[in-house]
Amino acid sequence: MSRTMSASAQPFEDTPHQPVLVITDRPDDDPIGLLPCPVPLKHMPSPLFTSQEYQSAPLVLLDDSSYTSFTLRHLPHRPGLIVVAADPDDGTAYPRAAAIGAEAVLRAGQDLAWLHLRLHAATDCRYAHWEALLTGPPPAEDI
Repeated sequence: MSRTMSASAQPFEDTPHQPVLVITDRPDDDPIGLLPCPVPLKHMPSPLFTSQEYQSAPLVLLDDSSYTSFTLRHLPHRPGLIVVAADPDDGTAYPRAAAIGAEAVLRAGQDLAWLHLRLHAATDCRYAHWEALLTGPPPAEDI
């Protein structure tokens, strides 16, 4: 009798992690400021990802500079959409994020501890630098 294991019954280590979809039209390898990050990420320009990739990703990070081309796709609202804005003074990011059903707006390079924890929770990724995530960098001193 041959024993086989179904895909859903495979041990955790053998199941591949579904990558987080990072939608960005910028050529930069790290427009959001996530590196280094052990969570599987899939960077795609807004015109190239499929609706299936968008719906099946455990989390979607949208680079705010790609907002217009993203909205031209007329994708349905979904949980787990986070807008990452580069300009900390851009007050229009919040209403635009609300219009597409985003659950959060973050500033690129800021709130990274929260984002890393959210990425790990969404992907069940076990590998993390927990001390850095839980304590974060020391606060900047005001002079």
